[in-house]
Amino acid sequence: MIARELMIPGAFVFEPEAFPDHRGSFVSPLQASEFVKAVGHPPFVLGQVSHSVSRRGVVRGPHFTRTPPGVAKYVYSPWGKVLDVVVDIRLGSPTFGHWESVVLGSESHCAVYLPVGVAHMFVALTDDSVMNYLLSSEYVAGNELALSPFDPELRLPVPDDITPVLSERDQRAPTLAEAQNAGLLPHYETSMDIEAALCPW
Repeated sequence: MIARELMIPGAFVFEPEAFPDHRGSFVSPLQASEFVKAVGHPPFVLGQVSHSVSRRGVVRGPHFTRTPPGVAKYVYSPWGKVLDVVVDIRLGSPTFGHWESVVLGSESHCAVYLPVGVAHMFVALTDDSVMNYLLSSEYVAGNELALSPFDPELRLPVPDDITPVLSERDQRAPTLAEAQNAGLLPHYETSMDIEAALCPW
């Protein structure tokens, strides 16, 4: 497995080795030893595992969790193809307002670790694209927030050759500046402290 840190501090992409044969293929998207080697601490204790299925053009996010409590995520796409985007919305972060994207899917087999406090978005590039989410805590509707994927300041990479399909919530989501003015954004130091507490051993 190859691991590298993204431009966003604390966010990593993992590329596992796939083993194809006459039966199909086998891949391990998460290996604890490689995670520790890259991130510096063990994977979080699982609070929830979820998955979504999206048709081409679906845009989910950017979504983030009110911090505190915050949540860390490990995501990968076992089927289809998605453009996965990590957005640093942590006030005080050296990369605040910046984003980085990674192509996930059944060809790349890559996974992305999203630390506490960042926002997550993906765009489905093919029909029936599946996303798997490993979460450090359970979903609580009142703690889940969204930003506009069309914020002119963020300039997120929604491809021009798709017709975006959004939920009603994402259509109404505020810009980063509006969320900051409303006091919704997490702070970098608080996020780092919560991240460290996820794995106290």
